[in-house]
Amino acid sequence: MTATTEARSPIPAPRSPRNRRTTRTNYELYGWVFMRASGVLLLVLIFGHLFMNLIDGDGISAIDFGFVAGKWASPLWQVWDLLMLWLAMIHGTNGVRTIINDYAERTGTRVVLKSALYLAFTVTVVLGTLVIFTFDPCPPGSPADLLPSFCTA
Repeated sequence: MTATTEARSPIPAPRSPRNRRTTRTNYELYGWVFMRASGVLLLVLIFGHLFMNLIDGDGISAIDFGFVAGKWASPLWQVWDLLMLWLAMIHGTNGVRTIINDYAERTGTRVVLKSALYLAFTVTVVLGTLVIFTFDPCPPGSPADLLPSFCTA
């Protein structure tokens, strides 16, 4: 009584991805690994930043222009904040890129959204990097009444 009957499944075969080229690179795998590694490193950078600014210092009331100026006078904190900026932006951009790939159905929509994303990434990273490395709280030749109290006129 072992009769075999072939039952056809009413579920259609999976369709191929939406007009995407198939490549033999591990780009998505590298992106996945990067997200995990950068997430862990970002946790260390962010909690170190919060500890030094809020707990080790005088709290949030002590954070002002002078505090940031004094902090960015040290190359350690410039690099620390630069790493936070770059890693957070790359991490976030990669995450939003993944969401765009998952939910934008038309190719044109994906291109427009990714272009806007990459433009926002570039502008933010370039401007943030410039601010960190060119910040001068006491620019030479400024009127003394406009300079902060810690600057020597």
